[in-house]
Amino acid sequence: MKIWISFDMEGVAGIVDWDQCRPSGGARYEVGCQLMLAEVNAAIEGALAGGATEVVLNDSHGTMANLDPRAIAGNATYVAGRHKPHYMMQGLDETFAAAFLVGYHGSISGPPSTLSHTYNPEVFAAARVNGELVGESGINALVAEHYGVPIAFVSGDSVTWAETERFAKGAVHVTTKESITRFSAANLHPAESCRLIREGAEQAVRRVAEGGVDTPGIARPATLDLELQTGDMAEVATWARGTERTGERSVRIAADDLLEMFTSFVAVTYITRQAGGR
Repeated sequence: MKIWISFDMEGVAGIVDWDQCRPSGGARYEVGCQLMLAEVNAAIEGALAGGATEVVLNDSHGTMANLDPRAIAGNATYVAGRHKPHYMMQGLDETFAAAFLVGYHGSISGPPSTLSHTYNPEVFAAARVNGELVGESGINALVAEHYGVPIAFVSGDSVTWAETERFAKGAVHVTTKESITRFSAANLHPAESCRLIREGAEQAVRRVAEGGVDTPGIARPATLDLELQTGDMAEVATWARGTERTGERSVRIAADDLLEMFTSFVAVTYITRQAGGR
C-alpha cells in the first residue's frame, strides 16, 4: 500500500512565529525544522506500522526543501524544491491508497489560527471551492479528488480539522495545538504530538485497508473563487488559463477537470507574486 504525505510547518506543535519557519530565522528556523522532521517521521513510522509498503513525502513549506534527507525515516522518497507544477500536491497520483496532510494550518480568512494564511498571505484574502470558504487543505483536496485518493490523516492546529473535515470523511486527525491568536497557541509537548501522530497514522492506514475513508467528494463542474488583496493582483491573475475576473479584487476558475483547475491556481500563485512586488 502506497501512502503520500504533504507536510507543512505552521501546524506543527511548538511553531508560533515566522522566524521558526524561514531560513532568515537562523537558529530558530533550525529548531522549527527539527520539530517538523519529528512529526513527519512519526507519520511515516505510523504508516509503515499500519501496513504501508511505500511512503512518498512532498515538502510543501516555503522553498520546499526544509529537511535533511538523511534524517527521514522509513526510506521514504522525498519530493523537494521550488517551482513544482503541482506545488503542495506534487507527486500524488492514482497509484496511492491515501494522502496524509501533516503540519497543516488554518486559512487566512477563517477563525484565529496560528500563522494562518492561504498559500500567500500577501496575495490571497479568501478562497472558496464551490462556494464554501476553504484553506490550503480544501484547495489541495481538488487534486486528491481528481485522482480518487482519500485524505486519510490530518494533523495541525485546532482550526485545521474544522476546515478540512468535509474533504476528509472518515479520516483520522490529530490536534497538535490550540490556537489562541495568529501568533500564539497552547502547544502539545513535541513528544506527545509525535506519539499521537504515530498512532493516528497507523490507525489511518488500517482504516483505509478496511475501506473506511472516502474521497473528498468535490462536485463537478467545480468553481474556485479567489479574493485577492488588490485589484492589480486580480488583473494579473486573469493571465492564467481559465481564470476570469468576477469583481474588483476577485477572480474565478471554473472547470470540469479538477487537476486543470488546480494547475491554473498554481499559475496564479506564481504570477501574482510579481504584482505584489516580489
